[in-house]
Amino acid sequence: MTTTNGMADEITPRQREIVEIVGEKGFATIEALAQHFSVSTQSIRRDIIQLDKTRLLQRFHGGAGATDTTVRLGYAEKHNRAAEGKVRIGKAAAALVPDGASVFLDVGTTVEAVARELRNRGARCRAFTTSLATAMILAGHGDIELHVFGGTSRGPDGSLVGAETVAAIGEIHFDCAVLGLSGFDADGAPMDFDLDKIAVKRAALRRADRTIAVGDATKFGRRAVARIAPLEDIRHLVANEAPPATLAAACVRAGVDLVVG
Repeated sequence: MTTTNGMADEITPRQREIVEIVGEKGFATIEALAQHFSVSTQSIRRDIIQLDKTRLLQRFHGGAGATDTTVRLGYAEKHNRAAEGKVRIGKAAAALVPDGASVFLDVGTTVEAVARELRNRGARCRAFTTSLATAMILAGHGDIELHVFGGTSRGPDGSLVGAETVAAIGEIHFDCAVLGLSGFDADGAPMDFDLDKIAVKRAALRRADRTIAVGDATKFGRRAVARIAPLEDIRHLVANEAPPATLAAACVRAGVDLVVG
């Protein structure tokens, strides 16, 4: 395995496999890793401490998570994963954005698919974003009035985060907010890995009349690090496949409109 910081040769085969597991799943508990390798939790904990020091993953209470700069799926690979599904999600989610709307567009390749569809259909709207990648998709299209929030750029996707970003979002009213996600909690609440990005998502959600959450089917059976918001705060959940029965039932209880693209 090759990593961006050139540390791969300095870790053990078990640690290299831990990096691969966490990179694929996004997060793994110490107990699950100990069971997988048939070793003690103390051994896994030492591995995680070492991998955290080398920045190949991020240590969390009870487990380890992927980082933007190392093992989480590369930005180009994210584009390729479930690419056809993301196109369908983009079309279905963009159809929920009426012409003339003020819309917040979050960071992430699935939200970029929504932005691309808004551009392709010639939607007339005011688009606000914290994603440099999304801004480049929409820039120069006369029917879309583009606003890019300031902040500190994080990761290969060019997401903008920080107190300045959150404060600026708090001054704007959105007819709708399109938010990406990385997984779901046991009760169906959407989750993500990065706390700074979650702060931005929450700020946009508070200022939006309705929220459109978008995520491909790979996110259904996955938990991330922290909750974005209660499921009840989401108006629409747009995916490329029908969710598992437990998540579908949670959406019904929360009054979430499930849209399968």
